[in-house]
Amino acid sequence: MENILIIEDEKDIAEAIEYNLKKESFKIFKAYDGRKGLKLACDKIPDLIVLDLMLPGLDGLEVCKILKKEPKTSNIPIVMLTAKGGEVDKVLGLELGADDYITKPFSMRELIARIKTILKRCAAKKIEFKPVIKFADLEIDTEKHIVRVLSKPIELTAKEFALLRYLAENKERVYSREILLDSVWGIDVAIETRTVDVHVRRLREKLGKASRHIRTLRGVGYKFV
Repeated sequence: MENILIIEDEKDIAEAIEYNLKKESFKIFKAYDGRKGLKLACDKIPDLIVLDLMLPGLDGLEVCKILKKEPKTSNIPIVMLTAKGGEVDKVLGLELGADDYITKPFSMRELIARIKTILKRCAAKKIEFKPVIKFADLEIDTEKHIVRVLSKPIELTAKEFALLRYLAENKERVYSREILLDSVWGIDVAIETRTVDVHVRRLREKLGKASRHIRTLRGVGYKFV
């Protein structure tokens, strides 16, 4: 039975989500503000978090940012749930490491379907889990979320790390921008494919000489070698 943490200040919405997820045999924890949600996440280490953006005390973006920086909570998938639907809010939330983004009002069936999809994807990753991926000059510590080039730590955003990890774990395979958006961002929102190009460019700048591992196939996509 997977554990899901709901961090939502509107109690009626939180209880409705809880009721429907319990019907699907999930175990539920709830918090009505950001600080209590953050504490519960660190104490319980849930399998997934449904996180509202507009929270009292500590907003959802800050909660997400803190969770993704902490080694023991960095791998917990997060579904952002909010009344904000602007493109900027979506991109910002996903940039901080959220796995999906659903705008209120929402379909409960859609929320449950997305949660199940994310959990299935995470289960598949755990089967092939390697804590540290090593190459000649590049080391990716998937548990601590640390990347080193020639033993020197490199600071990456959550999505830059996720993109590098995905490519490295699937080395020599070519992926289109659309596939990378779906696999790394894990969403069906209207974010332009150039988002991938921007992240690849930033990755290359930060990786320096190790950027040679990321190859561009013009008109096709990217691969890790």
